[in-house]
Amino acid sequence: MAKFLNTSATNYFLEEMIKDAKDRLVLISPFLKLNDRMKELLADKDRLKIDVRIVYGKSELQPEEINWLKELTYIRTSFCKNLHAKCYLNEDICIITSLNLYEFSQVNNNEMGVLIRRSDDPELYKDAYEEAQRIIRISDEVRITMERVSSEGEGKQDNEEATGKLTSSKLAQKLGLKTSELIEKLIAQEFLEDRDGKPYITQKGKDAGGEFRMSPKFGPYFLWPESLTI
Repeated sequence: MAKFLNTSATNYFLEEMIKDAKDRLVLISPFLKLNDRMKELLADKDRLKIDVRIVYGKSELQPEEINWLKELTYIRTSFCKNLHAKCYLNEDICIITSLNLYEFSQVNNNEMGVLIRRSDDPELYKDAYEEAQRIIRISDEVRITMERVSSEGEGKQDNEEATGKLTSSKLAQKLGLKTSELIEKLIAQEFLEDRDGKPYITQKGKDAGGEFRMSPKFGPYFLWPESLTI
């Protein structure tokens, strides 16, 4: 039978669920900003080579989260558009709750949730697990490992000034192109490659001076040398 959880119980069982995961761990939360305790628990799962999937739904992933996730091998992060669900599960239990995986929510908000044990409610657990897997399938895996992000960067303009390079939109404007046209040309010349409709920088693009950046305000973008030949 499912168990009702208040705020403190949700936080307690969430921590216990992460600690007890031996095979898999799925964390689905629109907002992602981890406190130190949560990072410590997840880093331990990474050391134990536990398969961890984190799905979030807001594009403003903080630079400190990106830099921290970059160091972890067995934690994969995905972005799901229009995500509102909050669901956390391992191979034995599932928590469905109003609680975001966000340090402010865990400390300040009044939350409610339910705890589902696989041994007590196998069908209910199965339904929740299958829906979590569907959300993972429709989400876009974030290639955190592509570039380290500077926590001092405040946005595209700061990075342009610091590097002397232009964003794709600024470079397109300089060349008299639409941004989409520039992206197509960069893909055609193998500076970028198309993966499921999204551009990713290639080694050739990096060798030409291109850089991948992630801004907490603007999301992912590229910087290019002003003299790049298209």
